Amino acid sequence: MPEQQECVAFICVQNAGRSQMAASFARKKIEEGNLPVRVISGGTDPADSVHQVVVKAMSEKGYDLSDNQPRKVKPKELMDCNYVLTMGCSAQGVCPATWEGTDREWDLDDPAEADIEKVRKIRDQIESRVDSLLEEITKN
Repeated sequence: MPEQQECVAFICVQNAGRSQMAASFARKKIEEGNLPVRVISGGTDPADSVHQVVVKAMSEKGYDLSDNQPRKVKPKELMDCNYVLTMGCSAQGVCPATWEGTDREWDLDDPAEADIEKVRKIRDQIESRVDSLLEEITKN
């Protein structure tokens, strides 16, 4: 019997920093490990582009976010998600009232106006949390 695919959503207001980093780390690890997980990333009020300091910090780790486009998350698409992770940016309450998954607040600093050193720390926190989350949801 095939494994059921889990769905994880990374949500923040602008979808221009933290949620972009989290989704990028998750997608790569899912692909590398052939994990039965689908990723959604979005914002409640998306920015026009991913923050340049985030693009730079992620490029240092081999991720190209330069063409990523922030997008608005739709409550309907969250209905099929098992996990919704908000990034510390008042995106709480984004889940539909009838949703029955697990929501978590990661309470991360906003990289929008941060210097590169601060963004590197945020990036590394996100990578570690994504690793732990994927391990948790894919263990047998």
